[in-house]
Amino acid sequence: MSAFTSEALPSADEARAALTALRQEVGKAVVGQDETVTGLVVALLCRGHVLMEGVPGVAKTLLVRTVSAALSLDHKRVQFTPDLMPGDVTGSLVYDQHTAKFEFLRGPVFTNLLLADEINRTPPKTQASLLEAMEERQVTVEGSPVALPDPFMVAATQNPVEYEGTYPLPEAQLDRFLLKVTIPLPERAAEVEMLGRHADGFDPGDLAAAGVTPVAGAAELHAARLAVEGVRVAPEVLGYIVDLCRATRQSPSLQLGASPRGATALLRTSRAWAWLTGRDYVTPDDVKALAKGTLRHRVSLRPEAELEGATTDGILDGVLASVPVPR
Repeated sequence: MSAFTSEALPSADEARAALTALRQEVGKAVVGQDETVTGLVVALLCRGHVLMEGVPGVAKTLLVRTVSAALSLDHKRVQFTPDLMPGDVTGSLVYDQHTAKFEFLRGPVFTNLLLADEINRTPPKTQASLLEAMEERQVTVEGSPVALPDPFMVAATQNPVEYEGTYPLPEAQLDRFLLKVTIPLPERAAEVEMLGRHADGFDPGDLAAAGVTPVAGAAELHAARLAVEGVRVAPEVLGYIVDLCRATRQSPSLQLGASPRGATALLRTSRAWAWLTGRDYVTPDDVKALAKGTLRHRVSLRPEAELEGATTDGILDGVLASVPVPR
C-alpha cells in the first residue's frame, strides 16, 4: 500500500519538472554524464536496476552519490570483493546478550539507492544474494520476508578491463538489470572543465559545498511512476518492439537474442522516456532511443563474430536499421 494520498502528491507536470531539473543539479558535481543520469532516472521510474560499465576514474561512484543527494534518497555503497559474504550485503542474525535472542542486523541493501561497486569481483554466491532483493524487493530471514524500502534501486558498476580475478555475471542476473549504461571517457572540453573545478577547490566528498541540493523526493518519484503507467502504446509500436527483439534472435552474429523479458523491459523504458520528454504516448523514436541501453546486456555475441571485431552495440545498430519502422 502506498504511503502517499492523491492529495499529497504533486501533479505529473510538477514531477516531470523536478526530475528534469535533476540533470542540471547533478551537473554541479559531475561533468558530461547526462546519458547516465537519464538512465538512472528511467530505471527509478520503472522500478528497475542499472548496470554501469566504465573504466576506473569516470566518476561512477560520485554520480550515484550526487543523484541520491539531488533526489533526497538514502544511499549506501558496498565494495564487492572476493571475500565478501552474502550476509555482508543482506544482513545477518546477531545474538543479543541482553535479550538472549538473535536479532536481525540489517545489511546495506536496506536503502533507497545501493551502489554495488565492481559487482563482478565477488563470487557468484554473493552476487546471487542480490537476486531476491532486486527481483522481489525483500530479504528472507529464517523463512520470513523482510521488505526493502521503497523506492529501491541497485546501481552496480563493473570495469570493462582487468577481467583477471573477476566472476562474470550469469545471464539470469544480467537479465535482472533493466538497463546497462556504458560510461565513456569524457570529451576534452568536459575534462578541462572538470580539472578547472578541482583547481578551484571542488571536493567530491562535500556535495553541499558544490551547491547540490534536493530537487525532488519520494513524492515526486511516486507521482511520476503513476503518470508513466498511463502512457499509451499503440499496437503498431508494440509490434515494433517485438520485431526488434525477434530480429536479435535471428541475427547470425548473436548466439543469444533478447528474450520476451527484454521486450517487456524495452516497453517499460520507452514509456518512461516518452513521459520524461513530455508526451503521453510512445513513438518508435522512443523505442530506438532506449533499445541499446535496454538490450545490450541481454544479447550475446558468437565467438567468431567477436574475433572479427563485432560489438554488441554495432549489431544492435544493424538490427535497428533493418527492422521496418511503423508509420
